[in-house]
Amino acid sequence: MSADFERVELLDVSRHFGRRRAVSRVSLSIQRGDILGLLGPNGAGKSTLIGMLATLVAPSSGRITYGGSAASSQGPEVRRRIGVLAHELHLYPELTARQNLEFFAKLYGLPHRRAADLALEAAGLSDRGDDQVSEFSRGMRQRLALERSLLHDPRLVLLDEPFTGLDDRAVGVVASRIKGLAAKGAIVVIATHDLDLADGLITRMAVVRSGRLLSDGNATGGTRQQYRSLLEQA
Repeated sequence: MSADFERVELLDVSRHFGRRRAVSRVSLSIQRGDILGLLGPNGAGKSTLIGMLATLVAPSSGRITYGGSAASSQGPEVRRRIGVLAHELHLYPELTARQNLEFFAKLYGLPHRRAADLALEAAGLSDRGDDQVSEFSRGMRQRLALERSLLHDPRLVLLDEPFTGLDDRAVGVVASRIKGLAAKGAIVVIATHDLDLADGLITRMAVVRSGRLLSDGNATGGTRQQYRSLLEQA
């Protein structure tokens, strides 16, 4: 059985790349049902934090725990409870949308045909399932990659700029999908610099700049104004 958890905690976490400090002493706790907006300008450390939460990048110091235990003590099982949508979409352009989804579903030991059908439907791509991904627009690839990251019903969902390339209708569909995940008990972290899209979606906002956590609190609306105020005070 896969390891499960209801909270994730970063405890005084830092990450250095040579002399460059990408993340500096960040402490943060995220619970099931949270939609945490990880907000900050480009180069603030958002993607590095996503990589560390995904167990793809090791902290230089500090500790990240999943349900109170470090990933290293839980082995690969904890990774089966994590879904990641990164800048690199991890799709094979020479394969069809269905073949991509079936491939990843098999990796998770899922009934691959059924899983692919459900994912295509959720992505709004049921009529394009047998088309090569190389023929897709960026927005279509983005929607497909999102569903690829959710095939295995992860507890922790990490989304790095999930609205890239989406039109207004698709943004609404993806936002509803994210809210549904949180309502079912997922822990959702969204790294973005698009404050207008974050507004009304995120339930908490963590603002980072130059690798430091400036603020973490409930999102009460007016995200852009809150964000600007925090940066001005820092």
